[in-house]
Amino acid sequence: MSGQIVQIGEWVLRSAVTQTKSWLDQGFLNIVVAINLSAVQFRHPKLLEMINNILTESGLPPNNIELELTEAAAMDDPLTAITVIDKLNDLGIRMSIDDFGTGYSSLSYLKKFKVYKLKIDQSFVRELSENPEDKAIVRAIINLASSLGLNTIAEGVETVSQMAFLRSHGCEEVQGYYLSKPLPPDQFEKFVNNSMTNSPAAQA
Repeated sequence: MSGQIVQIGEWVLRSAVTQTKSWLDQGFLNIVVAINLSAVQFRHPKLLEMINNILTESGLPPNNIELELTEAAAMDDPLTAITVIDKLNDLGIRMSIDDFGTGYSSLSYLKKFKVYKLKIDQSFVRELSENPEDKAIVRAIINLASSLGLNTIAEGVETVSQMAFLRSHGCEEVQGYYLSKPLPPDQFEKFVNNSMTNSPAAQA
């Protein structure tokens, strides 16, 4: 089963990189596509070679992709994670910690991970407007990330009130149905073009 996960992960990575290069060639500037790595894929001895080969073959600059690793996977073997993340960083690839807050991160290890973003798990965002505990947890994650020089992104954002809370407390990025449901490539292109057309800068 683990072999299939690695093969599927390689296909996903190759497909995402190819699509991102296509968007870049079409003139979509500053586009960064996030790609999840499974724990098995992250531990594979040829991960770095595979990623480097895919980027070289496609011609995509490494800073146009972002690799996501769950907090649980990172903390399963933190010393190995530090080594792999360091090597990915040397390739110019940015890493983020996914599902942050659901695992048991040691701050002594977290500060050693060369990541640039913590992803706030949707379980804390879902009841953000009503639940004081979730508000406290989200504020704490944003403040922790800021103190370590990291960005934050919240997943599962669906309402105006959730968006307002996150924005007011300094969360840099969000994803979720508030912005858009998942879209196939052609519809995503239309979404981006429409967003640019309707932006205040475009109308000025």
